[in-house]
Amino acid sequence: MTATIQPMISASTLPKHVAIIMDGNNRYGKRNQLATGDGHRAGKVQLDPLVEHCREIGVQALTVFAFSSENWNRPAQEVALLMQLLEDTILEQKPRMKKYQIALRFIGDRSKLSSRLQQLMTNAEQETSHYTAMTLTIAISYGGMWDMAQAAKSLAIQVQQNQLEIDDINEQTFHQQTCLCDLPPVDVLIRTGGDFRLSNFLLWQTAYAELFFTETLWPDFSVEEFDCILQDFAQRERRFGKTSEQVQAIQYHTEN
Repeated sequence: MTATIQPMISASTLPKHVAIIMDGNNRYGKRNQLATGDGHRAGKVQLDPLVEHCREIGVQALTVFAFSSENWNRPAQEVALLMQLLEDTILEQKPRMKKYQIALRFIGDRSKLSSRLQQLMTNAEQETSHYTAMTLTIAISYGGMWDMAQAAKSLAIQVQQNQLEIDDINEQTFHQQTCLCDLPPVDVLIRTGGDFRLSNFLLWQTAYAELFFTETLWPDFSVEEFDCILQDFAQRERRFGKTSEQVQAIQYHTEN
């Protein structure tokens, strides 16, 4: 059963966009003496209750890091398993997306993926694009530096083709060329598994995100721990360059 978010978290303090680096599957498998690959299989199952919970409490967008551009450097056998699990995930998620009215999207360099996986991704996106309850984005073969390089390349091409003036390039025009540009900026970034780094994930989109790191391995990460993070987030003062006094004055006028 999906847990209920604590009353202290109001709609005004609920993050619109949550991103998660799902780390710790291999260590989970070793810690529990599982067969090779079973840690990743356990991690795949763990995503479902969190997606349902986010949808239930009103999170608009959930973006998860499934396979990074650097993960291609892992052993070939592990990469093959991860690709198969991604195919399985897409096939399993499509009916769930229909049930919960969630749009399923993918970001990353698709050129390195098999034609079958690319087709599955495209079909899933097309079949769920009209759902509006929430957007679930899975990052596959994705890297934040790749994302920004692609944005820069796109702008350069527009300038070369006389579709854009160099002086028109600014933060907004750059942003419009990045992945997830039509979604709210990331409010909360969670990394499981105990490491304290972003690992090249959503570098542009997390510019003002609140960062949370937990020792919990991804297959052990629960809805209850997620809610604790949201409670912490609700207590944080997000200033966006302003002073605390300015933020408090804005809040006062908004509430009164």
